[in-house]
Amino acid sequence: MVSQTRRMMPPMEYVRLSDEAAGLDGVIAIHSTARGPAAGGCRLWTYADPADAMCDAFRLAEGMSYKNAMARLPLGGGKAVLRRPEGNFDRRALFEAFGRAVEKLDGRYVTAEDVGTGVSDMECVARHTRHVAGRTALPGLAGGDPSPWTALGVFEAMKAAVEFRYGSGLAGVTVAVLGVGNVGAGLARLLHDAGAKLVVADIDPLRCARLSEETGAKIATIDTIAAFEAEVFAPCALGGALDEATVSLLKGKVVCGAANNQLASPDMANLLVERGISYAPDYVVNAGGIINVAAEYLGESESEVRGRVMDIGPRTLEILEAASRDGLPPSVMADRMAEALMRPEQVLA
Repeated sequence: MVSQTRRMMPPMEYVRLSDEAAGLDGVIAIHSTARGPAAGGCRLWTYADPADAMCDAFRLAEGMSYKNAMARLPLGGGKAVLRRPEGNFDRRALFEAFGRAVEKLDGRYVTAEDVGTGVSDMECVARHTRHVAGRTALPGLAGGDPSPWTALGVFEAMKAAVEFRYGSGLAGVTVAVLGVGNVGAGLARLLHDAGAKLVVADIDPLRCARLSEETGAKIATIDTIAAFEAEVFAPCALGGALDEATVSLLKGKVVCGAANNQLASPDMANLLVERGISYAPDYVVNAGGIINVAAEYLGESESEVRGRVMDIGPRTLEILEAASRDGLPPSVMADRMAEALMRPEQVLA
């Protein structure tokens, strides 16, 4: 088997962020500007140590380079990770300070919302820089909360993966959704409307209860959901869900979810292949949000967003078929395709 490796891209660049008065403490990481400005959301999360936040930013920024390339966007990869202040804090002051930091990069980095941030935060950022998306949508133009587009892209990818692996549609298929925040819940609703059966789990039991009442989903815990009898496992929370213990428990033959960096280690790609499980690479299937962000930043229409998001299903099928043909994990095949799209001769073509 071939392990997933990424050796082509240049070293990471980063800017440390610090404004004690505003509560700002974090990092902006720029992984690549080969295809255009480094684009990726701003994550606000609790990190015990600044080094943990920096490592997360580096990892996420690299993923954005691959995601943006595979989505054929004129963007490189970057990410902002902010440490959530303890106790009460002035959210407006924090994000205005972050906006001033983004502006100092003079367009090399374009931000938007991510885990822990939203449209109102991006409006605060926009007071100090134009290099921000994920703002309130204007009539006929892309914009607003990107999570529905992310959910739609994952849904289209899942349809393709289920057709590839089982030769069927989603009706009657059981999908175990781990994490039912904005994206996971949106995905669950689309699956319910398509006739799929649902099992859900989340760190917030109220989310699961509301979704169960709405869709009839069964409720599991985050520790038991991987062992449910489900044809599809959909990790839609934070990264690293596919570790050895989880992969060993899976009953179904498809993994397709919205979370970033789902593989806990490169070896998990091989373990999934050994167990006969088709893995739809995370950064391919969850690109709907950044597609919307890019279109907003470029002044494009909502219809253009929909067209690009609907391409995610066929692209997922192409990767799964090519990986099967060449005897590679789908994640390795996706990386090779993305890296080809980041080479200078491809960018200029």
